[in-house]
Amino acid sequence: MKTIICYLSIVLFTATFAKAQVAVGKTSVTNTSVSLEFGVSDATNGYKGLVLPWVTSAAAVTGAVDGTFIFDLTDHKVKYRKSGAWVDLSVDITGTANATSVSTQAGLTEDITKKAVIGVNPSDTTPGILVLADNDKAMVLPKVASPYLNLKNPTAGTMVYDTTSRQLAVFNGTVWSFWKP
Repeated sequence: MKTIICYLSIVLFTATFAKAQVAVGKTSVTNTSVSLEFGVSDATNGYKGLVLPWVTSAAAVTGAVDGTFIFDLTDHKVKYRKSGAWVDLSVDITGTANATSVSTQAGLTEDITKKAVIGVNPSDTTPGILVLADNDKAMVLPKVASPYLNLKNPTAGTMVYDTTSRQLAVFNGTVWSFWKP
């Protein structure tokens, strides 16, 4: 019994002082200013991107804060929240998404009670599926050289950092859009 109590005390003590940093597809983050980082996406490790949450419509998303990213099924656009409004990151004038990608979500409803929080404030009340709750750390997107060439059959809502053009790349199910600061 003493061993169990001692073990639990050590685990709780360690968890209290653990840094809330997550590396996906690699063993560690590159530095202390990163809360979430993805591993290298290449021919050896496989080309992968981050798929954004699919929502029935941006208008139906309540409580979204600036910096939120979504894939809107109403018009098949990748959007982010800026100054209280949704900004379109997709430039396909047809607004058509890959029918196979969209059909995978048909008939499914979002469970708004489910979410994961990474950071110093695990009880963060910000709405979202994945909330990065640090105010001094960033997320590093999956890095892919020329994603339009290397990501085969990407899903609508995929977002990566294009290491060749050094731009944000988003896929709406039909075309890639590229954004540079």
